Amino acid sequence: MKSQIIQSFGEPSVFQFKEISKPELKPGHVLIQVKATSVNPIDTKVRAGAVPAVAPEFPAVLHGDVAGLVSLVGEGVTEFKVGDEVFGCAGGFKGTGGALAEYMLADADLLAHKPKNLTMEEAAALPLVAITAWEALFNRANLVPGQDILIHAATGGVGHIAIQLAKWGGATVYATASSQEKLEIGTRLGADVPINYREESVHDYVQKYTDGKGFDVVFDTVGGENLDRSFEAAAVHGTVAAIAARSTHDLSPVHSKGLSLHVTFMLLKILNKDMHKHYGEILKKVARLVEEEKLRPLLDPNIFTFDEVSKAHEYMESGKAIGKIVLKNSW
Repeated sequence: MKSQIIQSFGEPSVFQFKEISKPELKPGHVLIQVKATSVNPIDTKVRAGAVPAVAPEFPAVLHGDVAGLVSLVGEGVTEFKVGDEVFGCAGGFKGTGGALAEYMLADADLLAHKPKNLTMEEAAALPLVAITAWEALFNRANLVPGQDILIHAATGGVGHIAIQLAKWGGATVYATASSQEKLEIGTRLGADVPINYREESVHDYVQKYTDGKGFDVVFDTVGGENLDRSFEAAAVHGTVAAIAARSTHDLSPVHSKGLSLHVTFMLLKILNKDMHKHYGEILKKVARLVEEEKLRPLLDPNIFTFDEVSKAHEYMESGKAIGKIVLKNSW
């Protein structure tokens, strides 16, 4: 089958086209005819060699997000049949094959039926970011109706989904972004109050919107110094949820406010087979919300083909994208 592989870590240019063997079917798995995938920051980190502990062996087929058609069904699989449209985040990491190929072998527990009202490209944009946002908001931060939540990066991959899920969950949503265009998108997605972080300091918007008390929940999808700003924005006994915490911080604010800090690293459950079913269940809920028109992915207007994966990774790393970067399989 046709594929895009990497033989070593490096810049986006390390991708190369290669004919490789089609994966062999295994019990509990399905073979997916891949129609689309999307780029997530973790994909660029794996390619660059920044997270070797979760990288597949060379030659490696990358990308976890997939949307496509079930081509073969393995022993023991009862939920899917040949021809079903499915989506999921099912590989591209240690011990698995990725979606940048004509076919992808996937554990059926990591998949769900594709929402009927989405294209393959739209569906491929959802799995990793939707699972991450769901885990962070509902399984880690325990968001409940009536809470005030601050979500950083309104038009980011995880951020734009988090806005919609938090709104559906009954919270009052405050969302930060760096431009008027991004703030307007955040508002359309459901944010009650858009905040331009370049024009208002944390102190200023905490005073303005919470009378200085801070937010019940802060969801940091950015990391680095923004995690410190998240501690500052949280209320006493508040909760900070983070998805990028590979950094060093002064935890004094966490102590002085009695904060709860929760880190979500969604790859852990992909790497642990015993936890796969949980992600499939989340995707079923996500699919229902999409079909009820309560959730929808935001796609960057630049759509790439699998042969343009290097350009897609360059674009991701440029920081210019708004929403998810998707690739369609034109082979």
